[in-house]
Amino acid sequence: MPEPTFATPRAAYDRLLEGNERFVSDVPEHPNQDASRRRALASAQAPFATLFGCADSRVAAEMIFDVGLGEMFVVRTAGQVTDGVTIGSLEYGVEVLGTPLLIVLGHDSCGAVTAAVDSFATGDTPGGFIADVVAQLLPSVVRARGNGIDDVNGTVEQNTIDTVDLLYNRSRILRDAVDSGRLVMLGMTYHLGDGRVKVVAQTPADVPAAPAP
Repeated sequence: MPEPTFATPRAAYDRLLEGNERFVSDVPEHPNQDASRRRALASAQAPFATLFGCADSRVAAEMIFDVGLGEMFVVRTAGQVTDGVTIGSLEYGVEVLGTPLLIVLGHDSCGAVTAAVDSFATGDTPGGFIADVVAQLLPSVVRARGNGIDDVNGTVEQNTIDTVDLLYNRSRILRDAVDSGRLVMLGMTYHLGDGRVKVVAQTPADVPAAPAP
């Protein structure tokens, strides 16, 4: 198996932040996206970060952080809504692939969060299984309201923070990795307009993986 390029949370974070800065500045390198890289990864992978993001088509994690094939293990659902399969996938990235950094990435103008905020305000529920997405986001809407936040982007930030807490509390594998010092979990938000990311949560808070939120 290839060796992870960045074996510590701080090194992984710095690599992602450098890539995001290139993306923002419109000078991406598009690293590790050629045929030789593809062939080298045919039998194994060793990503340096796991990322749980929104399924929104505008939030393609590999582009936002300017990484290539085999560098990031990505799981995406609408509004970063979790279920057992999602959490199991994130556990795989951390426990089996050994990534030292797990990022939860929310973004402004999120359609799923907007639907949940609207549902809370009107009492109306969307049809189909979209209702399940909204139902899982409503606790973050309620918590945001309790903190005096009623706008979508503020609720996105609350949901990102809540998701980091949920993953730590629900997953024994992720919690053990954090508690043993093998993993840092970051909550980040992405701004669609300028492409920048911002740290809004970190677990554990006392490990220098990123600047304080």
